[in-house]
Amino acid sequence: MKHPHPHPWKHAHRSRRRRFVLPAVLTAVALAGAGLTGLGADTAEAATARQVEALDRGVVSVHNGSGNLVGWRWLGTDPDNVSFNVYRAGTKVNSTPVTGSTTFFHSGAPSHADYTVRAVVNGVEQGDSVHAVQFRGGYKDVPISPPAGGTTPDGVSYTYEANDASVGDLDGDGALEFVLKWQPTNAKDNSQSGYTGNTIVDGIRLDGTRLWRIDLGRNIRSGAHYTQFQVYDYDGDGRAEVAMKTADGTRDGTGAVIGSSSADHRNSSGYILSGPEYLTMFDGQTGRAMGTVDYVPARGTVSSWGDSYGNRVDRFLAGTAYLDGARPSLIMARGYYTRSVVAAWDWRNGAFTRRWTFDTNSSTNSGKGYDGQGSHSLSVGDVDNDGRDEIVYGAMAVDDNGSGLWTTRTGHGDAQHLGDLDASTSGLEYYKVSESTSQPAALYIDPANGSVRWKLSACCDNGRGVAGDIWSGNSGPEMWSSSDGSVRDEGGGTKGRKPSSANFLSWWDGDPVRELLDGTRIDKYGTSSDTRLLTGSGVVSNNGTKATPVLSGDILGDWREEVVWRTGNNTALRIYSTPHDTDVKITTLLHDTLYRTSLAWQNTAYNQPPHTGFFIGDGMPTPPRPAVHTP
Repeated sequence: MKHPHPHPWKHAHRSRRRRFVLPAVLTAVALAGAGLTGLGADTAEAATARQVEALDRGVVSVHNGSGNLVGWRWLGTDPDNVSFNVYRAGTKVNSTPVTGSTTFFHSGAPSHADYTVRAVVNGVEQGDSVHAVQFRGGYKDVPISPPAGGTTPDGVSYTYEANDASVGDLDGDGALEFVLKWQPTNAKDNSQSGYTGNTIVDGIRLDGTRLWRIDLGRNIRSGAHYTQFQVYDYDGDGRAEVAMKTADGTRDGTGAVIGSSSADHRNSSGYILSGPEYLTMFDGQTGRAMGTVDYVPARGTVSSWGDSYGNRVDRFLAGTAYLDGARPSLIMARGYYTRSVVAAWDWRNGAFTRRWTFDTNSSTNSGKGYDGQGSHSLSVGDVDNDGRDEIVYGAMAVDDNGSGLWTTRTGHGDAQHLGDLDASTSGLEYYKVSESTSQPAALYIDPANGSVRWKLSACCDNGRGVAGDIWSGNSGPEMWSSSDGSVRDEGGGTKGRKPSSANFLSWWDGDPVRELLDGTRIDKYGTSSDTRLLTGSGVVSNNGTKATPVLSGDILGDWREEVVWRTGNNTALRIYSTPHDTDVKITTLLHDTLYRTSLAWQNTAYNQPPHTGFFIGDGMPTPPRPAVHTP
């Protein structure tokens, strides 16, 4: 399905300025010439390019009945003028090099056709890519094996369901693997008493090979707010690590136990309000616990977090941020209804180093309105345009150095969206909804300084809200929420019919306008009604009424997004990739670090869709190339 305009970012009816032009890509050769031959070197910290994954082409072949849509990655380390040739079983199938996109439709080919792609650089054809992942019937199944169920001390039996996942190159081969959290069917919200089964985490290759299984043990309660896991290459060795909160009895991927194997810190209500708490970095290839430190902050006195029974003390958030502008750091946090503490960690040379700790109760921050401002998620991005990332923590932000940056004092919320949502204003934009009935129901915020550009009147617990360019008929982004009867523009004005869902988003069809992802379906917004583009087959959504996928993002193929659901019997992760052709060419979103860190924190608490650090939508300017380097 082609966009009606050959170059949708060049519409004559709209004037869009280019928000920024990044410097030329720093390749490995350029880094070596500058003396930056190893990411462990101190001088690498000063590099203007950010460390990203050394990915393969991620080639996919999606069969749609009349042929195969072949798609692949335009890497951030590729030249601007790269073109491509497509081969089926060693025979070239395109007549001239592909230049205007990273897709090629091979008409009449069977679903089992085998494809590779070769880059052409300055007229010289390079070697073969990896072979295409075949999507037959529109999807690819990754086999998974549920852990054995069990029975809690009070006699309640449980089984396991595949829950949230993340991706990372766990073994350094250029392909992404899944890190999947298995959640017991008796998982609990923090406000609910009762025992739960253990949380289990697997590392899984795309062919279903399980690399390892980690059992977090009985002293980590199961539920959306307890286990936030981060998957990223923190030390720059070319392989992703996995970071999680652990406790006595956690068993790593090699079978080794952290702390005491016999300790049971659960109380009669199933809560865990005593005993040590740890932060562990696991080897992505083996699941081995490489380093463990005390979790920061410690729970201390339970009641100091807002209640005495364990609801607020065990609200955890996590993320990944480029705090120095060059290399990723781990963010682990606790609390958002009252006290909030955010700790930043570096993982270098096999050890944790704490970079800083932000505490709303510290003498520096107390009384300044930072307490009680956290959301059920967080966002990461360079909001003040200094080259380093900040943590947007609900209705407040923490600067890259760990100091408070701003607070709107508008309280807790369930959903938030940070990205370059609007090409007509410089920098990033931020939209969030509020849970408090005494606070604005929704706010559109300048994340550089926290100033509120517009807000809706207080009304209710506004549980859902979304922002993105979903409608080509309106200039700029659209924003909508559960309590609002209309879709809003960047100025807060009403623009007509509200979409049918307020959940996730997906770049799915051939144009750069984003689609609606909710439950097990993808819809395209229309002014009179939405059009169904995809209904997942044999799959179910996660997290109850949140109805979120296992994962959604650009993990394979070109820049459009895949969506991953679990099958109803929990024996496969079913990946859907778009069957629609496109003439829009964008570097893989995995090499846009705002987007990549958004994928990393997507599993955190109430999952939210990722956004980009540059505008993608109707009337978009020519997409910028990222300044990145690979290990």
